[in-house]
Amino acid sequence: MDLSTKYLGLTLKNPLVVSASPMSEDVDNIRKMEDAGASAVVLHSLFEEQITVDSYELDRHLSGGAESFAESLSYFPDLTSYNMGPEGYLEQVAKAKAAVKIPIVASLNGVSSGGWIRYAKKMEQAGADALELNIYTIPTDPEVTSEQIEQGYAKLVGDVKASIGIPVAVKLGPFFSTLAHLAQRLEQAGASGLVLFNRFYQPDFDLEALEIVPSLKLSTQYELMLRLHWVAILWGRVKADLAITGGVHTAQDVLKSMMAGAQVVEIASALLKNGIGYLKTIESELAAWMEAHEYESIRQMQGSMSQRSVADPNSFLRANYLKVISSYALKS
Repeated sequence: MDLSTKYLGLTLKNPLVVSASPMSEDVDNIRKMEDAGASAVVLHSLFEEQITVDSYELDRHLSGGAESFAESLSYFPDLTSYNMGPEGYLEQVAKAKAAVKIPIVASLNGVSSGGWIRYAKKMEQAGADALELNIYTIPTDPEVTSEQIEQGYAKLVGDVKASIGIPVAVKLGPFFSTLAHLAQRLEQAGASGLVLFNRFYQPDFDLEALEIVPSLKLSTQYELMLRLHWVAILWGRVKADLAITGGVHTAQDVLKSMMAGAQVVEIASALLKNGIGYLKTIESELAAWMEAHEYESIRQMQGSMSQRSVADPNSFLRANYLKVISSYALKS
């Protein structure tokens, strides 16, 4: 059974990629991921705020009694030690590359060029096989248009890609007015892959302390449907490789993702729940299903359930909306 696939110019033994999470902060875990069947690992993210803090710390030591740093940064957690800092992150890239044979994808999380370009170069020099740009921003200024947001994304991708030679994938959220257009625009800017979707972590309200508190819940299989929908629409419309992240918990989820048109899936929550060894279960069940249904390879099924391939393309549009609404009946 041929489970191999191609992603970001890399030939992978299967479509199971471990997505960015705290698990990859430990090189021993990365070794376990390779042993369990992972075809590649996306390292935990280096955050723009970490680079900013690191640059500030250097400037503070050099300038002595200069004006204090922007007050707004006091609202962030202590990022000087979080995720080992920028220089520690580069060391982690090098250690991971030395420890395993599978590709290592570095991850940058932020919204602006700045130090990103400098550290993207350093990540490449440290041995990263590819770079995933996790662009996470919440535009709240009513004067900022969607065109300006898209233009900023495209410029960021273009700036980073122009500075390095390794492939760049862009991890996006789903909240865009014209996602298909943005996908094409990012591809034209140099993105070799699109990762759908970044999870929108929403804060909660503490009613007793009257404070805003962070809230983290692992993904569920329900979240997969949104990813399947958009990958199925984009397949064949963009040349960039497509990856699904969020909601992939079983071999069946992987199969659906491949049929929608994804080259790989990125998995984290399922491993946090079941352990890294769960990758072996997914891989074996994936191969068993393919054998039972007479599929010889992953490539054979990729895109077979995309909008361009199904008998009724309207099932991804308003037709689905109308069917869903009309199918629900109130209980008497």
